[in-house]
Amino acid sequence: MSSLSLTAKAIRRGLFTVAATAVATTSSFSVSAAEEAQVEKVERIAVTGSRIKRTDMESASPLTVIDASAIIASGATSIDDVLQKMTSSGGAMTNAAVNNGSGGNARVNLRGLGSNRTLVLVNGRRMIASGTGAASSVDLNTIPVSMIQRVEVLKDGASAVYGTDAIAGVVNVILKRDFDGFELNVQTGISGQGDADESSIDFTMGNTFDKGNVVINAQYTKRGDASQADRDFSDCPIAEGANGLYCAGSSYSEGGHIWGDYLHNMTKSGTDEDGNAISIIGDAGKYGQYVANEKGEAEFEYFEGISEADLSGLGGEYHEFTNDDRYNYAKDSFLSTPMERLNLSFAGTYELSDNVMFFSEAMYSKRWSDQQMAPQPIWNGSPWEYKPMADGGFMTDDLLPWVESGEKLSYGRRMVESGSRDFSQVVDTIRLVVGLEGEFENGWTWDASYNKGKNDSVDTLANLHNIGSINDAVLEGSFDPFLQSSWMGESIAPFIYTEVNSGGSELDIAAASLAGDIVDLPAGTMGFAAGYEFRKESAYYTPDSLTAQGLANDPRVEATAGSFDVNEFYAELAIPLLSGLPLAEQVDLSAAIRYFDYSTFGSDNTWKLGLTWRLFDDLMVRGVQSTAFRAPTVSELYGGKSPSFDQIVHPATEQTQAEVTVGGNELLTPEEADITTVGLVYSPSFVEGLSLTVDYYNIEISNTITSVDSNYVANQCLDANGNTINTGTALCQSANISIDATGRIKFDNGLQNIGETNTAGYDVNIAYTFDALGLDWKAGLDTSILDTYEEFDQDGNAVDYKGFITGGVGAYAEFKTNFNLTAAGDDWSATYEARYIDGMDSFACKDDPADCYAPSVDSIVYHDISASYDVTNNVRLSGGVNNLLDEEPPYYTGNNDSNTDPYTYDVLGRYFFVRASVKF
Repeated sequence: MSSLSLTAKAIRRGLFTVAATAVATTSSFSVSAAEEAQVEKVERIAVTGSRIKRTDMESASPLTVIDASAIIASGATSIDDVLQKMTSSGGAMTNAAVNNGSGGNARVNLRGLGSNRTLVLVNGRRMIASGTGAASSVDLNTIPVSMIQRVEVLKDGASAVYGTDAIAGVVNVILKRDFDGFELNVQTGISGQGDADESSIDFTMGNTFDKGNVVINAQYTKRGDASQADRDFSDCPIAEGANGLYCAGSSYSEGGHIWGDYLHNMTKSGTDEDGNAISIIGDAGKYGQYVANEKGEAEFEYFEGISEADLSGLGGEYHEFTNDDRYNYAKDSFLSTPMERLNLSFAGTYELSDNVMFFSEAMYSKRWSDQQMAPQPIWNGSPWEYKPMADGGFMTDDLLPWVESGEKLSYGRRMVESGSRDFSQVVDTIRLVVGLEGEFENGWTWDASYNKGKNDSVDTLANLHNIGSINDAVLEGSFDPFLQSSWMGESIAPFIYTEVNSGGSELDIAAASLAGDIVDLPAGTMGFAAGYEFRKESAYYTPDSLTAQGLANDPRVEATAGSFDVNEFYAELAIPLLSGLPLAEQVDLSAAIRYFDYSTFGSDNTWKLGLTWRLFDDLMVRGVQSTAFRAPTVSELYGGKSPSFDQIVHPATEQTQAEVTVGGNELLTPEEADITTVGLVYSPSFVEGLSLTVDYYNIEISNTITSVDSNYVANQCLDANGNTINTGTALCQSANISIDATGRIKFDNGLQNIGETNTAGYDVNIAYTFDALGLDWKAGLDTSILDTYEEFDQDGNAVDYKGFITGGVGAYAEFKTNFNLTAAGDDWSATYEARYIDGMDSFACKDDPADCYAPSVDSIVYHDISASYDVTNNVRLSGGVNNLLDEEPPYYTGNNDSNTDPYTYDVLGRYFFVRASVKF
């Protein structure tokens, strides 16, 4: 549900109702007698979004709670399986279905604003940024599902409470802390196609004794792969032609693709201002000549019936290239990626005295993951001059029917002889928390803790080719690129290598807090919380040496390394304003403020005001106004530089390319956000068990961290005479622009604080628990309606993503809804769930849909069923089928991968899972 009561009574009620409304995968939501008894003992609690432990007061912010039993019923072995199906999630989220670019990482993206704007906590404390490289957000693989007690998802800004990143919301994973006994779970699953098998085994054991408790958990998960070749919708890359769709592929094809030089033997009778030879009207060559166009400008025109060569070497013999020669790269790519994961967890407390307790948490995860893509496409950066043996050269004569000696040829090839590109990652993540918590005689509570996190990764990419060395060998005459045997066996072996990169991040947090009641007011007791946090973050990424030199046909990448630290102070108040009045049964105000001082950009503050107005028992109105921020990460500040040659038009030069250095920017300042949420909570007394919440949200982000158009930089920072201007602006200071003697403009174009992102919409939740036919029933409907999603470029032009599906940043459906219905008897339960995603238009077809074969996608509904049965008091069997009707993901023009969007749609099809649990 969208709100979580702070009273024990409301929590008990929420444990039943929230299961029906949390997410599409939320299923059977049982509460044991022990859990009920535990709730009864609760007097003061704190929920995500506040550090004040309170009673008899509702949260002003919308909150979704996902119980452990709901996660289990979904068949999820990783928490991202659940979070990514929430209606409030959107945009692009990496998961097992994302083969190209995921690096094996799993991330959540609330409101579609990016994973770096969703804060992930564990037990209310910040989780180490993890995954591969210089990670800047949390890899959800590091959090063991079997250790989760519940997940609280705050769908509101919370920077005043938690600091940076909490713009779109907060995911707070609460792990088991009090556990007695032993529990063993074994689960396995497989797709209807017999692939993507996944098995998991975990155990939890714990003991509560006079002075404290200890909980130990271990989980091992292994996931198999699925291939794009094994699904009809993805077995080949689809292209659109005049006659409809056809199986296409890459022009970098097997056997090589040769493009001739259309300017071959061209007479150049003109010169430019620098004296360089250029072609003008009347100049002619083998394939064509320059003629005057309508504007009197020189324009190339082919001679009738002739053009330069366009050859394929597929099959070992050269011939004219056709679409049949294109390479089907889909058949070599994973549809779902394999992984092994080990998670170890520990939690413990020990009572040092009547009022002081020591607590500790430890988590370790190790991940082995793989991706596979088609063999590497390679190409020559500069054309090779053809020197056939017939003319005393060293190259094969096979091309002579189509090209001439001395002709400069461009070459591309799919390196099938070397095998597929095999990506692999080994990632180690450790998190340790130690601290003390206690209570003073006046009832005030305090705590002090140290949070240490460390993430290290090694990622490799096998079967790459040192094209720089190949090019040198061609120029030296020791390697004939047009001879097929040159690319095979011992001839190519010296040029094949495996790229090895390393990365990591580190987190240190020292924190202390104090909370309690200040004064009794007529409407209730005023509560407060205050605290201090010191945080240091560092990260690094060291690319392979050949990649760093740009010798592998891939963009050159430099190392990333850096760190920052921040001191933060925060304070929070819970103020009861009115009580027991007509249309004001209880009115409460919450306020929070945080001051922060970063070593990178200085100090500032953020604040939050919330109001809950309970008009009468059945109806409450709530609202929050807040500011939030996202500080630039290490990778954004210190990301390695790499050169790029960008097209520009500038009056200071006739050169059309500028040498641009891209990467991080140490002058970045935080993104800033203004956030508003307004909603109501209605629980009619005349319908027991029914609750309704409706919330409106509006998020406006300014100072957005993004890259800047190169033309914009050049014209803002350099005048028509080549002199620097606007030197006082952050943009031009970081650009470091100059122009050399040849007229080439050079500048840095790292990330900048420029741009704006606005989104707004509604969340509607209905939950109903009731008894009928001798069974306990729970029903829920969770709906998100997107009203606005706009991004603004540096010139203030709005780009509207609402209702669009993209080729790179995911989907922004206007309407998403999840429905579930659970029936439970004495020793069994069964759940049906439906997940609806509205139809969308392709962003690639936005300007002219008529030019696209599939300018839109239809709505889609996924159906899941699951059930469980208690064989004995200690043994439970459960299982289910996800995507029961085997819905196929839609094709659309401008798709992302696998001819669809794996960020948004299920690509595996029908999936079965079974589970056995033993508990003592």
